[in-house]
Amino acid sequence: MNQAQIEIRVLGSLSQIAAEDWDACACPEAADGSRPLDPFTTHKFLNALEESGSVGPGTGWQPQYLTAYQSGRLIACAPLYAKGHSQGEYIFDHNWAHAYEQAGGHYYPKLQMAVPFTPATGRRFLVRPGFDGLGHSALLQGAVQLAADNNLSSLHVTFCTEDEARMGAEMGLMRRTTQQFHWHNDGYADFEGFMRALSSRKRKNIRKERMQAQCFGGDIRVCAGDSLRPEHWEAFWEFYQDTGARKWGAPYLTRQFFDIVHRTMAQDIALILAERNGRYVAGALNFIGRKTLYGRYWGCVENHPCLHFELCYYQAIELAIALGLDRAEAGAQGEHKLARGYLPCQTHSLHWIGDPGFAGAVGRYLEAERAATEEEIEVLTDYGPFRKAHVEEQE
Repeated sequence: MNQAQIEIRVLGSLSQIAAEDWDACACPEAADGSRPLDPFTTHKFLNALEESGSVGPGTGWQPQYLTAYQSGRLIACAPLYAKGHSQGEYIFDHNWAHAYEQAGGHYYPKLQMAVPFTPATGRRFLVRPGFDGLGHSALLQGAVQLAADNNLSSLHVTFCTEDEARMGAEMGLMRRTTQQFHWHNDGYADFEGFMRALSSRKRKNIRKERMQAQCFGGDIRVCAGDSLRPEHWEAFWEFYQDTGARKWGAPYLTRQFFDIVHRTMAQDIALILAERNGRYVAGALNFIGRKTLYGRYWGCVENHPCLHFELCYYQAIELAIALGLDRAEAGAQGEHKLARGYLPCQTHSLHWIGDPGFAGAVGRYLEAERAATEEEIEVLTDYGPFRKAHVEEQE
């Protein structure tokens, strides 16, 4: 196959591409009706963001979906956005933007290959099976060319897979390594099986926290699939608004987004809710992938000791075990997750910067950052909650 045969198209809306064509590249493993590896690059999730107005005009996330065709057939695609700011990305480049603009440059707009507001690792170069090398190369070269042709400062590919980061680095992009905290399922039969792998001090602390949380005066329930109801989303919207106002100043997602995913993705969602005196007082939203439970948002209208830990971490672990999943991710940052069984692991991104001098400075920074991140992960893992014998068994 010849690279000259590839046609690159930029689409301003997912309505310009059939869902089955996009998903043939985004989640070919789900063609038989099973779960995708992760739901976030599927046509229905990205379309929910667009249809709800969570991305698009006025949001700073303008869709520029990148597609590659051969002989009229889609062979690869990517979620790509023109960004007017650096919000909702979770791999931070605010300091880069500040330095570049202090030197007289214009950092924005830039290109972002990512799932908006979603710090979850997954494929960003979505390629139809059988076109792996060709499709990946076409998308990467196409994205860089799009940035260069439009005099944009940079291209950023965030929360990509390790293999994609390696391939991108081989093609000349700068590679960045950051970290998150993930829980790993070592074949646990239940939550107590997980607890037995912990040191006695950590077990005692977790039991104490769970007892405190259970004393909030109500019930905790998991609502998923057909058990999800509109009133659950009404409650969760209230929680989400509170969290968004405190963290970002305004929520990233619109109210309509939750209505759309209720209609189109209920089987991929688990909403963990705390109800007290007939009122929902706290909740945590999770998306379900083929191997991973993705914790996305938490919020509350009443503060109760340890209820956040219970809904976001311990209930998530229980649910992941019950579903037979390999891991649970609890979003970005948070060293407090370490004491609750979530271990540090690497996350990856790729970066292209048009200005050679600025690119050199960023490259030197990334080299030092990688070394520091690797050292921090090693230190934090040593301070992890697991019994030493259990750690040695895993090694």
